[in-house]
Amino acid sequence: MSDQVWRSKTGVPIRNLWLLLVYASDLAEFGSQCDAGTDDDIELADILGRLLARLVERRLRTNLSRGYQRREAVIPRVRGRVDWLQTLSRQHLQRGRLACRFEELSFDTPRNRLVRCALIAIAGRVRDRAVATECRRLCDDLGRLGIAASLPTRQEMSADTIGSHQSEDRFMISAAKLVFEMLLPNEASDDMKLSRLKRDEITLRKIFEKAVTGFYRHHLRAADGWSVREQNYQSWQLEPGRSGDVALLPGMKPDIILDRRQDRRIVIDTKFTSILAKGIADKDRLKSANIYQIYAYLHSQRGRGPLCDRAEGVLLYPALDHDVDETFTIQGHDIRFVTVDLALKPSDILDRLHSIAWDRD
Repeated sequence: MSDQVWRSKTGVPIRNLWLLLVYASDLAEFGSQCDAGTDDDIELADILGRLLARLVERRLRTNLSRGYQRREAVIPRVRGRVDWLQTLSRQHLQRGRLACRFEELSFDTPRNRLVRCALIAIAGRVRDRAVATECRRLCDDLGRLGIAASLPTRQEMSADTIGSHQSEDRFMISAAKLVFEMLLPNEASDDMKLSRLKRDEITLRKIFEKAVTGFYRHHLRAADGWSVREQNYQSWQLEPGRSGDVALLPGMKPDIILDRRQDRRIVIDTKFTSILAKGIADKDRLKSANIYQIYAYLHSQRGRGPLCDRAEGVLLYPALDHDVDETFTIQGHDIRFVTVDLALKPSDILDRLHSIAWDRD
């Protein structure tokens, strides 16, 4: 983000970064129990490390979950299925042993391996020695339970289904995934001249985008008719037989689409940049490229039903110490250009996000 937005080390209170992080990692329901006790001298990586350590420590105290894992072993008695080919070809019977394949209840599950790897990764990135030490201690505790320090594949994670009664596992895994998804930058000597927020620009962009999605997932309930979709591709309406190679067209993928039954659609795109740019005669103007983008998201879908024909657009920007909230109706679509001032109190930040979905009710 430009220095116009992230302009100083203390420009965004740490409590607000913590708020974004809680929503970005789907921990809103668990937020009151995840108070990190942060202050304005703590690094962003340390906040994430402290969050993960707190969740893992809590999970270890309440019995870490286990799962059945497939194993192969040469043992003196039948267990599971006997692998007769290996047993006979390697003459295990002569030594009174059998090659068996069986399932064993173990802590070494994909989710727990992910968490252990995340502890290792964050321990190498944090600047606070106490946080790093705590992460390494918890990593060793998991190792003593037989949990390997090998990152599970996507297929393994997708097969490791989290039950509805395992909500605390979900919180812990969300924080662990965030460690890898945020791609936290290492500190370098040249970076010491820059503000902390400037060094963490990529991380903050991803956290902001995920936090907005997490906020609406948490607060817009299906029971009230809402659905929340993120990163859904929209297709162009092409004329059959009169169109060129569709692969040459740019993709359309709004950050968030909020639908309420069949009467309201809000298309939200988050922009981690300044909302205004200098135009002719040095006057502030909304950025034309962003206007064209949200216009394409809305107008390209017209004719596909009432939700599409009346869809609202929102361009959402983070800001510091300034406020913009303007709505224009363009060819039947309300398009709102709005900032979220990250220097305000957390309740004010949440109120602004809340207003996007509820102002028109």
